[in-house]
Amino acid sequence: MKRWKVRASILLILLICTAMLTGCGSTNSAKLAKDKVNVITTFYPIYEFAKEIGGEDVNVINLLPAGVEPHDWTPRSQDIVNTSNAQLFLYNGAGLEGWVPGFLKGLNRDTKVKAIEVSQGIQLIESDHDEREENGGLSLNDNHHIDPHTWVSPKSAIVMAEHIRDSLIETDPTHQSGYEERYAAIQKKLTDLDQKFSSQLSAVPHHKVVVSHQAFGYLCRDYGLEQHAIMGLSPDAEPRAKDLVQLTNLVKQEGIHYIFFEELVSDRLAKTLASETGAKVIVLNPVEGLTKQQEQNGDNYFTLMEKNLQNLILALQ
Repeated sequence: MKRWKVRASILLILLICTAMLTGCGSTNSAKLAKDKVNVITTFYPIYEFAKEIGGEDVNVINLLPAGVEPHDWTPRSQDIVNTSNAQLFLYNGAGLEGWVPGFLKGLNRDTKVKAIEVSQGIQLIESDHDEREENGGLSLNDNHHIDPHTWVSPKSAIVMAEHIRDSLIETDPTHQSGYEERYAAIQKKLTDLDQKFSSQLSAVPHHKVVVSHQAFGYLCRDYGLEQHAIMGLSPDAEPRAKDLVQLTNLVKQEGIHYIFFEELVSDRLAKTLASETGAKVIVLNPVEGLTKQQEQNGDNYFTLMEKNLQNLILALQ
């Protein structure tokens, strides 16, 4: 049996077993509401969009705690209990949440929850970045992997918001007008953000970005940039020595002055590359989640994407 199948089977068994132990090991303290549409989301961007579009008519519970990177997170027993009794389960798909198939199989048999993959309809990117396990250097990329980071581009985020609106209307048609009105507001903000990225990035003289984690494929595709990543689609994938040498040469030859890193994963390799090349490090946020400090500051998808745009403009001058 292939390794991923073994892992999936083990995860399913663990989920079913832990679901029987209600109340232990919950990742958050959020509770279902009796008088609202209960929506379970897998990570931050979907959570924010669902809250904005749902308004007072929904109760949104995000599975991923603040400050946690989503690639390595797995659900706990209370997550199964809440999702089994909710009306909607919204997940990104495109391979981001590898635990979802086993999780859905572990839900209560009588659950009425509807599972919606909000990245449907987006033209997905195949990655050819060679990711290797630390154990023995086994290649995980014999076939192309799908880049799951759809939301990092405002163009794709609009599609995701549309799916969230439609799923809410289908689940709760009584409040359709409210969902449509609030979706129109978030659509305008995303459209304005898209136009700012398009106009301002089209004016920069340079277009190559070096990032720590290969999370910006959709942003680069949609706004004419070229991504070079230290690590692959998973931020845990260690680069090979020859990859670092090639990136070092690229940074020196192209006169790249900034190496991008992100807050939720280690900046060690980005700083190492910067010290080797004389470059500086600066944040480019994949908006996979908020740090606790960002949560306290009131940051959201839009404020973080605005900061991304300003940092890109600075780095690409």
